[in-house]
Amino acid sequence: MTSPVDYRPATPADVPSLHATWAEAFTSAHVTQLYAHDPGRLARTFVAVEAGTVVAAVYYLTRRVRNAAGGVDLVGGVANVATRVRARGRGHIRRLLDLAVTAMAADGCAWSLLFTGTPGVYLSSGYRPFTLHYPSGRPAAAVAPLPPDWVVQAEAGVDWAQLAPLHEAFNARRPLSTVRDADDWRLRVPVWYAPPTQLLVARQHGRTAGYLAAQWAPGCVRVVEVAARPDRPEALRALFGAVARTAVGRGVRECVARLPADPAIDAALPYLLTDPVTRTDATGMVRPIHAAPDHLAAITEAPGAFHWPADYL
Repeated sequence: MTSPVDYRPATPADVPSLHATWAEAFTSAHVTQLYAHDPGRLARTFVAVEAGTVVAAVYYLTRRVRNAAGGVDLVGGVANVATRVRARGRGHIRRLLDLAVTAMAADGCAWSLLFTGTPGVYLSSGYRPFTLHYPSGRPAAAVAPLPPDWVVQAEAGVDWAQLAPLHEAFNARRPLSTVRDADDWRLRVPVWYAPPTQLLVARQHGRTAGYLAAQWAPGCVRVVEVAARPDRPEALRALFGAVARTAVGRGVRECVARLPADPAIDAALPYLLTDPVTRTDATGMVRPIHAAPDHLAAITEAPGAFHWPADYL
């Protein structure tokens, strides 16, 4: 016989069993690492408590996300959803999502966003999936050398905040992209793109013009973020060429360009890929709150709509 379950916001006393619940579900340290830096986290963490122990949890944080009209929406980003193995199949997540969405509405969120490998969990709570597309192929085999006024270097220990203006300008009107604040550059981006992710920076005459984040694995390289000054789109050619030359030199046969459809990216893509094919990412889901469903459809279906991995929740 099961004990009664209390569904409510988390309290400081819940934190040990909350962390234990997440430890059952996630192996990555970033779950609690990023959570610990959110000053309002407990009021936005909803827990199912049975016999004094957290058995399921849903957490959300507010994010500013660009919409299809060139503006910015306040969005409730759902994260760290987990249920202990012994408590699964009892509807805890649906009940907790109801509490979270009510709180998002009170916060003024236009809609809600999440990423998941188990979309069926969220359909009954009003979330609907959307699909992102990106290219993949063999690394470009013949890439012209850089002009003498360009330098591309791998940099470790970079101050990510110095790259913020490039990212902001490159994504100024990109639907579904997050408007990053100072804490994102100080905490979230360095966690998601921590080593062994490689950062390449392109400079022309010593001035930073673009950057690229790449993740190398045996036989494969994934390009997971790029940005270039709007008046220096050739920075992308320099960065893509540097990745392709390294990939060919290492015998890498697959290059995944997890990048949006964008005129500057498309023009530079032959410097990175040969015979590209389209891949899809169907892990994203959205739910209207104060916004109308067609407002969300316009965002997720807009040409160039994209959500960068460093902005995952």
